[in-house]
Amino acid sequence: MDKNTLIGLLLIGAIVIGFSILNGPSDEEIAEQKHLRDSTEQVESRRERLVEEQQKDVNETNHSEVTTTEPSLTLSDSAKQLLNTDLYGDFAIAANKEEKSIVIETDLMSLTFSSKGGSIQKAVLKDYKTYDGKELVLFEEASKFNLNFFTRDNKNIFTDELNFTTEESSLTVRGEDEKTITFKLDAGNDRYIEYIYKIKGNDYLIDFDVNMIGMDQVMDMRTGEVALNWMINAPSQEKSLKPQRDATTIFYKYRNEDVDDLGIADEKEDFEASIKWVSLKQQFFNATLIADEYFDRSKAFAQTETDEGSDIYVKKLTTGLTIPVSGSKIEQFGMSLYLGPNKYDVLEAHGNELQDIINLGWGIFGWVNQFAVIPVFNFLDSFNWNYGIIILILTILLKLVLMPITYKTYLSGAKMRVLKPEISEINDKYKDDAMKKQQATMSLYKQTGVNPLSGCIPLLIQMPILFAMFRFFPASIELRQESFLWADDLSTYDSIYNFPAGFEIPFYGDHISLFTILMAISIAFYTKMNSQMSMSSMSEGPMAAQMKIMTYLMPVMMLFFFNNYSSGLSYYYLLANIISIGQTVLIRKVFINEDSIRAKIEMNKKKPKSKKKSGFQKRLEDMAKQQQTNKKKK
Repeated sequence: MDKNTLIGLLLIGAIVIGFSILNGPSDEEIAEQKHLRDSTEQVESRRERLVEEQQKDVNETNHSEVTTTEPSLTLSDSAKQLLNTDLYGDFAIAANKEEKSIVIETDLMSLTFSSKGGSIQKAVLKDYKTYDGKELVLFEEASKFNLNFFTRDNKNIFTDELNFTTEESSLTVRGEDEKTITFKLDAGNDRYIEYIYKIKGNDYLIDFDVNMIGMDQVMDMRTGEVALNWMINAPSQEKSLKPQRDATTIFYKYRNEDVDDLGIADEKEDFEASIKWVSLKQQFFNATLIADEYFDRSKAFAQTETDEGSDIYVKKLTTGLTIPVSGSKIEQFGMSLYLGPNKYDVLEAHGNELQDIINLGWGIFGWVNQFAVIPVFNFLDSFNWNYGIIILILTILLKLVLMPITYKTYLSGAKMRVLKPEISEINDKYKDDAMKKQQATMSLYKQTGVNPLSGCIPLLIQMPILFAMFRFFPASIELRQESFLWADDLSTYDSIYNFPAGFEIPFYGDHISLFTILMAISIAFYTKMNSQMSMSSMSEGPMAAQMKIMTYLMPVMMLFFFNNYSSGLSYYYLLANIISIGQTVLIRKVFINEDSIRAKIEMNKKKPKSKKKSGFQKRLEDMAKQQQTNKKKK
């Protein structure tokens, strides 16, 4: 090999080596790949070692002089120690400890803590029961809570696999008294992870602090974070699964932003900013984790999953959060844990906009509920009346407040009825000329001082209240399990007849709701009354035909739509319709005299005509001209 060839080979080798170095993975990428590879290998290793050690114990037992009826499959102490050391490293001592349960009773809750994981294993709310009268479990053993991190010797640690130590025992906390409970996860040599819970006797909020002492010598701190994993399998607590599934989701609040949620469909969302709190919300209850500062956005997510075949659990709610760490000898991260009802004033009292997890409606609908309906409802609730009576009084008060608007609506309808002969005459005279018909109609309205839109505006003003109540009743925990007449629970549907098991009418359900039937009947009467008044003020034609169709279609639609809704909502709409029918009759008989209205209109006709056109009249005339132009072009 000549000298030039040797030099060329050396240059090629140098280029290849240099290219490999420049394009190779960084230290962080190598570490992450190693973490992923080793964590997978550890899972497989656990299984293989358990099988090997169990088989070894079986063989030793079969060859011993002592005979038993069945060979033991329990690992020997030395095998356990070897396996734990291999899996958990410095935390192996925590894997050998026995699990211990502690029950803390407060005025509001019964909390079962487990030393395995150092977390709340089961939470029971004392002031509430499930629909079938059992204790109301917010979550239990099927749920999980842990911290996850890698150690310096590359062990993948999940804290719910290890036993914390505690000196506490079961106890009771009452009233304003506060009890501190501490759990420690030992890593030896005065290095440990510490959970500190502060529990009050009369509060649903629990202070929860995580302290890491000396963990800079144990954890791999290069990532600057510790993962917090939380999953709740939400148990079924109410009468029907579907309303629970529709209401069960995850709410969250970004730093300095409004509250948001995942919606009712199963979804996974990666958080895009620092998180203040995450709420695993059920229909009437929630478990919420609130950071004193903020959870980091890195690798944080929320996910909902539904097992349609299960009638025990509503949804699985999972969130992954990130606790930032700086590599200091002492790391502290403060949090709070709310475990309680979705009650507006209770959540509002705890700040951080927690009350926004209650769906009171968007925009103006939510404002109506927040500033009008809820304060009045709470005031009436203070008298300890039956909730059926409270809804009745609330409906009457709302109708009284809206009475001036209602009067304006009926007055406008009366004026249109008085003008019907003149409008019919105009329609007959200009039936072949739309523009002249429109101009003559507008001229009549202007001359008589009648605004055809004056009846629509009051209806639009009432719409926010209508939709606000649609949101308020299904979300109101106050109505939960409160009975009235034949309804045993105003927060869900009432049923006077359940169809045989397995039989269901599509879009209707497997039962018959009497409140819904009565509401549909009241809508039929009210719609028919209004249509008769409206059709008497309009000529026969497409609009009149549509009114007739709606008279019959609307009650049927409501019958199907509301059959599975809150009976409190159907009851409210029933009352509102009955009161509206009464108001219509009263206003027509007492407050509105069509003869005097006609006399006033006739006086307006005699007044000098104003040459100035209203903006509304001008727009209508422009539209008529445009339609006429388009016809000629065709």
